[in-house]
Amino acid sequence: MDDLSGGEAGNDRGPVTSREQDAVRILLLIDGAAEPLPAPVADDIPLASAVGVVESQVRLQKLDFWVRNPDFLADELLNDFEASREPGLLDLAGQILDSEEPEVRRYPMLRHHFGAYEPLDDALAVLRSAGLVVRRRRGTVDRTWRHDYYLLERGREVARTVVVEAPPFRYYVERIELVLDLADGRGGNELKDRQYLQTEYATAERGTRIGSISARARDRLRRLRSESDATGREGVVA
Repeated sequence: MDDLSGGEAGNDRGPVTSREQDAVRILLLIDGAAEPLPAPVADDIPLASAVGVVESQVRLQKLDFWVRNPDFLADELLNDFEASREPGLLDLAGQILDSEEPEVRRYPMLRHHFGAYEPLDDALAVLRSAGLVVRRRRGTVDRTWRHDYYLLERGREVARTVVVEAPPFRYYVERIELVLDLADGRGGNELKDRQYLQTEYATAERGTRIGSISARARDRLRRLRSESDATGREGVVA
């Protein structure tokens, strides 16, 4: 298994991941995000052992964006903190931004026509050949309108044991849990719309990598902590 502390330098690409690292991350993401099967699929032999499905590549890519970009994930936690004032959200954002995670765990994605995107074919080929995940096309002969990702029973077994055999991948499990809490069951288009509210994301030139927002997010964290501390002191005085 690959070291998760960072990828190979990729010039203007920033750190990049290996095919195997992508395959494990995507498997763990599909395992975490998979919903119960909407209808029997046993007539499709490869899907006879399916245990869940992630519907649409859009949703998978948008969830993966937050896994691959801890700076954007932390900033979204700060958005939710400002809306709810739940202290735990400020703490979670701080755990990310007070560390080097936004630098060493960040793997930039392309700004595509429909938002953040990275080709998944190589990773999915690894998962498919191992009998862990099956992708199914939805649409007509002339037009594909959705890809669904079915987690097979063997895939779930591997996902649950990989972090035991390779503990560094526990990082992905923890971040995926946080990303799914943030997504709160939203579909791919809803997640895309939320991510487009980030200026750096929305204004990135199509075909280029979406840049980091770690400096802005850290400044925001300091400001919100200061405001939260001041509010706490006022409460004590009152």
